[in-house]
Amino acid sequence: MGAKRNGASIRRRILARRLRKLREGARLTLDEAAPALDTSASRLSRIENGQQKADVHLVKSMLDLYDAGDVWTEMLELAREAAKPGWYRAYGLGDNSYVGYETEATQVQEYATGFVPGLLQVPDYSRALYEASPLPRPTDERERDIQVRMIRQERLESDDDPLHFVAIIDEAVLRNPVGGRATLRAQLEHLLTASELTTVSLQVLPMGRGAHPSLASGFLILSFGDLGEPDMAYVEHALGATHLEKEPAVTLARLKFERLRTLALAPPESREMIRRIADEL
Repeated sequence: MGAKRNGASIRRRILARRLRKLREGARLTLDEAAPALDTSASRLSRIENGQQKADVHLVKSMLDLYDAGDVWTEMLELAREAAKPGWYRAYGLGDNSYVGYETEATQVQEYATGFVPGLLQVPDYSRALYEASPLPRPTDERERDIQVRMIRQERLESDDDPLHFVAIIDEAVLRNPVGGRATLRAQLEHLLTASELTTVSLQVLPMGRGAHPSLASGFLILSFGDLGEPDMAYVEHALGATHLEKEPAVTLARLKFERLRTLALAPPESREMIRRIADEL
C-alpha cells in the first residue's frame, strides 16, 4: 500500500495545544503575546484552540517570542504538517469532518446498529444507503462519497499506515437486505474476508441479549496512538452526528464498548453466524 494519507485536523489541534503551553510557559497572556506577534488576541486564541491555521512564519515568530529552545525543529515540522490540505479536501470534506479525524487515528472502535460500518461496506451497499436518503443528491456526489469510503478502507490493508478496526455489529444489521438479497450476500461475504485481516476484529451482537448499555444508538471511539491526542467519541444519529471530547463522555463510551464486547459473540463464532446468514440468502 502507499504512503500515509495526510490529514490536518488532529495535527492542527496538537500544534494548538503545544503553542498554548509554550506561551503559558513564557508567562505571557494572549493580550501580551498578540502585539509582539503583530496579530490580534482573538486570532491567537483561535489558533490556540485549533480553529484557525497558523502559517509557518507566524509559528517561527511564536517560537522565538516564547524562547522555545530545542523544540524548534519538531514544532516547525508539526506546523508544516498541520498546514497541508487533507486528502479528503479534494472530495469536498472539511478538516473537522469525521474523515478528517479518522485519517489521523490509529484505532477505531465502532458499535453498529443501523447498518454495516463504512469501513467494511461494499460499494453497492453504500450506494443503497445513499439512495435511501430523503434528500436527493446528484449521482456524481453519491459516487464521490462512495469513493471516499473505499479510500478509507485502504488503511485496513496498509503496511505503512495501518488502521486497526474493532467492530461490533448487531445481528439485525446482517439480516436487513439493504440493496436487495444479492447486495446483502456480497456484503456478508466481504465481512467474512475483512474479518480475516490482522487489523480487523469483528464481533456480532446476537438478537435476544435483552437490554444492554447502548440500545439508543451506535457510536465510535477514535484513538490516535503516539500523537498524544486524547481519544474522541463520535455518535451518528438520524439527524446528523456529534463528536465528544470531554473525558467523562469518552470514558462512558469506553465502558459501554467493553460491556458490548462481553455480550457479543467472539470473532470465530461471529464469522460462523455471518456465514450461516449468508448461506440462507
